[in-house]
Amino acid sequence: MTTNSQKYELDPDGFLKNLDQWSEIVAHSIALDNDLDLDENHFEIIYLLRDFYQKHQVAPANRPFVKMVKLALGQEKGNSIYLMTLFPQSPAKLAAKIAGLPKPPNCF
Repeated sequence: MTTNSQKYELDPDGFLKNLDQWSEIVAHSIALDNDLDLDENHFEIIYLLRDFYQKHQVAPANRPFVKMVKLALGQEKGNSIYLMTLFPQSPAKLAAKIAGLPKPPNCF
């Protein structure tokens, strides 16, 4: 993947290989590759997820992901339906990919 004349290596599933190369520009590029246009609601979750990863060195799978969002942002945003509207199909997997994190365990 190339963004702003910089090359970024992705794994076969589209996850950033070098987590230190992540930026909001890279996030937008990965999102566009997944037919998604990011806004502040996406970035609220993305930064929450990146903070979780910094503390625990793992990206949470779907159930813990929903629970993490619920604890941090409340029931309105911490539920599967809301997260599916932001990150369709597999919210934890797609959010981790866009956040520049490794694929969560148990996400196919």
